[in-house]
Amino acid sequence: MSKQFWAVIAVIILVVAGIIFTTNKQKSSENGGSNSSVSATNHVRGQGSTGVVLVEYGDFQCPACEAYYPIIEQVYEKYQGQITFQFRNFPLTTIHQNAFAGARAAEAAALQGKFWEMHQALYTEANWTTWSNSQNPKPYFEQYAKALGLNVTKFDSDYSSDKVNDTVRADLAAGQKLGIQGTPTFFLNDKQVANAPQNVEDWSKLIDAAIKSKQNADI
Repeated sequence: MSKQFWAVIAVIILVVAGIIFTTNKQKSSENGGSNSSVSATNHVRGQGSTGVVLVEYGDFQCPACEAYYPIIEQVYEKYQGQITFQFRNFPLTTIHQNAFAGARAAEAAALQGKFWEMHQALYTEANWTTWSNSQNPKPYFEQYAKALGLNVTKFDSDYSSDKVNDTVRADLAAGQKLGIQGTPTFFLNDKQVANAPQNVEDWSKLIDAAIKSKQNADI
């Protein structure tokens, strides 16, 4: 065969290798191993007077997480003086194309002290339907950032930064160590909540029992 033929083959191999490298790099930026020097997030709210902690690993684009959002908000209103609520990112990027982007938006807002406000903006039904179905959700994130009074230029810079990407990946790594496979996944005092309640009344039963157990353990 001619040298020209082999030259063409070599070019094709290089192009394919480049595509594979680029694709893997993109996946790695979202799902790859986290920077070991970056700790998982500690976004908490509530006074936590009883020492009981409810942790949610969530995906901002996940329909089930969005459906649970108003329920958890009601639970928060009821128990905010007694327990601590925590949220960690667990974007399921293989099925939700905007999930990692949503987590980055929340973490970029966190760098300006507005994590929970962006958390609310992303899960508010009208917003969620819009950005989660968009081919390019970033302009919507910028709208929410502006509405929250954030410095949008800084928000844009943080949104695209390695720092924010590493932070999201650190949460993912923490969740993977716990064996999490879907969202939302809840832990109440470090114990995974099986068949998470779908109403405030059943959540109240679980939380009241956890508070009582905590109090008995402290006696």
